[in-house]
Formats: sequence, C-alpha cells, structure tokens
Amino acid sequence: MVEKLPEEGKIWYNGKFVDWGEAKVHVLAHGLHYGSGVFEGIRCYATDKGSFIFRLNEHVDRMYRSAELYKLEIPYPKDEFKTAIKETVRINGLDACYIRPIAFYGYHHLGVNPEGCPVDCAIAAWRWGTYLGEEALENGIRCTFSSWRRIDPNTLPVTAKATGHYLNSLLAVLDAKERGFDEAIMLDTNGHVAEGPGENIFAVKNATLYTPAVESSILPGITRDSVIELAQDIGYEVIEQPITKEELLTADEAFFTGTAAEVSPIREIDNVTIGEGKRGEVTGVIQKKFFDVVNAKEERYMGWLEPVNEAKTIR
Repeated sequence: MVEKLPEEGKIWYNGKFVDWGEAKVHVLAHGLHYGSGVFEGIRCYATDKGSFIFRLNEHVDRMYRSAELYKLEIPYPKDEFKTAIKETVRINGLDACYIRPIAFYGYHHLGVNPEGCPVDCAIAAWRWGTYLGEEALENGIRCTFSSWRRIDPNTLPVTAKATGHYLNSLLAVLDAKERGFDEAIMLDTNGHVAEGPGENIFAVKNATLYTPAVESSILPGITRDSVIELAQDIGYEVIEQPITKEELLTADEAFFTGTAAEVSPIREIDNVTIGEGKRGEVTGVIQKKFFDVVNAKEERYMGWLEPVNEAKTIR
C-alpha cells in the first residue's frame, strides 16, 4: 500500500497559503480534463548543517521550460516561485520532505484550446520516505519490461515534465504491479530501453556506466544529470547511447535514478538476475556518493544545495 497524503498543513496556492483541505480545484478545470499542466518533484534533505533543497534552481528552470513547450505562462517570476517553495517547507515545519510544485490551466472553458484559461499554481510539501522502499536501496528491486512503450517525441515533447504524459507511466506501473513486479522498464518506439515510469535507468558493464540518451525518449532527469557528473568525478566512464534489452539483461549491474527513487539498484528483470542479484559495487559507490552530497557532506557540491532557512516570509 502506498502512503496516504497528510490532511493538515499549508499549501501555497496562487500566491498565498491556504489550509491543506482548502486547496481546491473546480471539477471543470481545463487541466483536470486534458492533463494540461506541468510539475516537478523535488526533495529537501535534513543534514547536520541544516535543511537543504536539492538542485532547486535546476528543477524550477525545467518546470518553466516545460511550461513554455505547452505555451503555459506561469504568472510568477522564477525567484518568487523559488521563495514560495522554500517558504512552503518552512511554514509546514518540515526538515526533510518531498515538494510538489504544479502549474496548470484552470477553470474557464472546456475547449481543447486553453486560450483564456487562467494558469493556477500550487506548491505542497510533505514527509515522504524512499519511493521504492528502504530495503530497495540495499537489496534492489524486481522489474519487468512493460508492454507499453514510452511516448514518442514526435507525439509529445518528451523533455517536458507534463501532467498528461504520466498516463503513459500509469499504464506501465499498473501492468508491472499486476504481474507481481516492483516497477516497470519502458522501451522507446524503436525497441531500445528508455526509462522507468518515473525514473531514469543506468546499466553497468565492466565498471563503465551506460544510460539511454535523450534520443531514446527519456525525460532528462536532474538526478540522472547529478549521477553522471558524480560518476565522472569519481573516475567512471559514462556513455549515453541506445541500450538494447539484451544489453540491459546482461549488465553487471543496473539501477534507477530519480528524485523519488534517488539511487535504487535493480536486482532482477523479468526473472533474470542482474549481476549477483543485489546492489553491485559500482552502484554502491555512486549511491554512497549521492547520499553524501545530499546530506551536505561534500563541500565540492554544496552549490547543488539550496538552504531552506534563507527563504523570505510570504504574507
């Protein structure tokens, strides 16, 4: 069972804070009917040096780029939106949390053309542990290749993190769960490995990291980008290229990355054991490095961490 959302606290909604239960959307909002919205998933970590939001600037930049692709104009400057994100964490008294900012076309009319619809914005934050389970970080998860293909870039702008895109992911997740697996792995329309329903994927072969390139219909993840940089700084070679099912199945190691999943090993795919069937050596090194970074133990990467306590109060 997934963890139920909290029912108390404050949500930033269209420029002001409202009680959790009062953050309501009209049932005829354009975004509800057509999936016309964009969002981000962001984590805040509690460390010995205070609470920090991981790569806040990059997340907000991507959200605004996603909005531009759908001609959705977020009615707040980026700096104001970042401040609202930090204040949402503060006002809810959270030291570590998951943060969900969203912008969507609101209530006006129900033609497919959103012109004339207001753009509504909200930011919520709540405590959320490891997405795939604490045990998954050490022991890995069981995956399956989904029968549902990742959306094609000639159909939708796959580099946008848009709400409607996740119907594709929803089908893959339901398919995997119904067949008794923890998570799905989606292929692109050419049959190459793309990503998970909400994660990017890496394969390790002979201590070299391979990950699908943007051409494989992936969402270029911010955690993915972080892991690529960390791995290269450690001394590993990272190659972005198309990956076949066979190449993934015969990898020495495989793991997912993502804001929610963080760095989660894959121990099995369609009942085929990956490597030794547990977190591999390279995955373990990268995972440790990642958690050291987000927990403010690596001075070199402190620029990726946005301190929550610098937020300005919003009235």
